[in-house]
Amino acid sequence: MSSVSKVGAVIVAAGRSTRMGGIDKTFAPILGIPLIAHTLHRFQLSSRIDQVVLVLAKDSLEQGRKLVQEGGYSKVTNVCAGGRRRQDSVRFGLDLLYACEWVIVHDGARPCFDDAMLQRGLEAAADCGSAVAGVPVKDTIKLISSNQMISETPDRSLLWAAQTPQVFRYRTLMEAHKSCNQDVTDDAAMLESLGHPVKMFLGAYENIKVTTADDLIIAEAFLKAAYTPASPN
Repeated sequence: MSSVSKVGAVIVAAGRSTRMGGIDKTFAPILGIPLIAHTLHRFQLSSRIDQVVLVLAKDSLEQGRKLVQEGGYSKVTNVCAGGRRRQDSVRFGLDLLYACEWVIVHDGARPCFDDAMLQRGLEAAADCGSAVAGVPVKDTIKLISSNQMISETPDRSLLWAAQTPQVFRYRTLMEAHKSCNQDVTDDAAMLESLGHPVKMFLGAYENIKVTTADDLIIAEAFLKAAYTPASPN
């Protein structure tokens, strides 16, 4: 990938935190600062990232903009409201990026990544235009029918659990968003449904997505052990 290729990022944090017991996970404290600040901090420090759009729930916009300003996250060029579906939120973020050849889509609730992972993603995407972080599954996976009967046991060696960051050529991802009408769980699935090749690259087992209150404890342990904590200034 050319060193002059501009890279933008869309950080998606517009979910409703329905499994958090009333806690807004985006701003839940980890090591004394909001979860989303850890994610922003790592994108801010990365020399590979030129600009960031942060997508939040509508009622969190004021809080998010204040955090960006007070944290000095100068790469964040826009903070916008998300949509009904995750893919709508990503699309709103894409619309606000400018002059980017590549875009990284990342869950705001995944703070335990590092710059080396971003680099692996960019290198993998350079091969075919799209790449997704993931890890090999550790457990045996069973496919079941509607009545809970096992129908198949897939070969575990071929199964990976998908994560973010996910890296795409900007033009390809934007065209996919314009063309795909079905609901998808991530942007990679959108490109797959349209026949685009997508490469998997190694994420990390520590790169968890915070979805429950217990996940906050786990993420805090990973951040404390392996990463330099973000600073609000």
